[in-house]
Amino acid sequence: MRIGIMGDTHDHIPRIRKAVEALTREGVEIVLHTGDFIAPFVIPEIAKVNVPVVGVFGNNDGDCPLLLARCREEGNMEIRGYFAELEYDGQKIALLHGHDRERLAGCMECGLYDLVVYGHTHRSAITRAGKSLCINPGEVCGYLTGDPGIALYTTGDRNARLIHL
Repeated sequence: MRIGIMGDTHDHIPRIRKAVEALTREGVEIVLHTGDFIAPFVIPEIAKVNVPVVGVFGNNDGDCPLLLARCREEGNMEIRGYFAELEYDGQKIALLHGHDRERLAGCMECGLYDLVVYGHTHRSAITRAGKSLCINPGEVCGYLTGDPGIALYTTGDRNARLIHL
């Protein structure tokens, strides 16, 4: 299974469109969003990826009830609060924004997850912590680093790579 990973979109519609194009081109079957959508008007743009999108809230997401309502309207998107535990192809995945450093460290170090997906720092990284592969896709918006990007993870070979937009 090919999993697309994005986050820290921060309302940057042109870059969100580039991310959706790249994820579609890569043939992802699901997209994980690490939070900081910011405004509800980005939800229809992200939903254009036309595969299921599972996200979590970030520390800058404002109107959470309206973000959830927009997701319901789109049909292929859901936001699961501030933490989601997922399983695909027998691999356990923790999805969180990462602003709660204790929770992030706990997920990375507990040994329960094959994959830990997080954002918040706006800096892309693929690292290992014990048995967990840890992926931060960086920022779609490009506001802080000037290096917008996403990530791709393949469950079959457990391979991860960063994609610069």
